Amino acid sequence: MRQDIVLQDGRPGWDGPYLRSGQVAEQAGVNLQTLRYYERRGLIAEPARSPGGHRTYPPETVTLLTVIKAAQRLGFTLEEVAELLDTGRHGHRTPDLRERAQAKIAEVEAKIADLTTIRTALQQVVTAGCDSLTHCTCPDCPLPFAGLAEGNRAPQPSRGELAT
Repeated sequence: MRQDIVLQDGRPGWDGPYLRSGQVAEQAGVNLQTLRYYERRGLIAEPARSPGGHRTYPPETVTLLTVIKAAQRLGFTLEEVAELLDTGRHGHRTPDLRERAQAKIAEVEAKIADLTTIRTALQQVVTAGCDSLTHCTCPDCPLPFAGLAEGNRAPQPSRGELAT
């Protein structure tokens, strides 16, 4: 049996089905803390409350959460997602979405270049058979750390110096 929903300020809520926090989180694939965090950040609207005080959400909240998570997977920060959503909520198109996507592509390409460099270095370590960051015994160690560690180490007193 459906109960009437009222917003926190006493206004009547929407007509139709509603979902509780756990249902929204499960359907959107997020945890409850994420759901509440997005509310605090203003990414999703503050929910209505049932007469028993439970948070109640329209089904569209699941779609909105799915869109937010998809935008994050594309590399947009929550701040960027909030800006894009805010523009859309005012009934305006987001003309800079294309520009922002192009900037994200450039960021992704830079990250790929960095990761490629890291992969190459790791492959050299594996191929050379390195066995220590500071005392590697492989003949052509590609790790610069071994030499640096030796050079930065404070001189150790000899056994004779310790006795005096």
